[in-house]
Amino acid sequence: MIEPKNEVPASENHSRLLLDSYRRATGRDLLEPAPVQGKAAATLFRAPFVLLSHGTEADPVLNYGNAAALKLWEMTWDQFTGTPSRLTAEPMERSQREKLLIDAKEKGYSDGYYGIRISSVGRRFEIRNVLLWNVVDEQGIYRGQAAVFSEWTYV
Repeated sequence: MIEPKNEVPASENHSRLLLDSYRRATGRDLLEPAPVQGKAAATLFRAPFVLLSHGTEADPVLNYGNAAALKLWEMTWDQFTGTPSRLTAEPMERSQREKLLIDAKEKGYSDGYYGIRISSVGRRFEIRNVLLWNVVDEQGIYRGQAAVFSEWTYV
């Protein structure tokens, strides 16, 4: 289901926005060393952690998932980026997820979250130590939210 390794469907601009907004929110770099100009999309897409983001719609739609995210949720890029982000969680997990999103929106970021998610084929997994942050551009305009994590277990 994952895109071929030689193809990077993400844009350089959105990838750079994710990197820069993470640094603004947390004071840390998402990748060390930070990728040089023109290499952010490829580096983030192939990173050894799960990274995803959604936009600002009333019912936010995923607009980014790296290769690890696509593999975990068992979707192609087109499927993933057409999915409302709330559908990545089972219905009973959505209220906890919503509290996390509100907390991060108010504070800039929230970390230490854990919860159960579900892949496109119904495989359940627990995500742990998730850091969620507001994606804000250089002008201070809110562009959505993103999450990163490296720990998950199938349940």
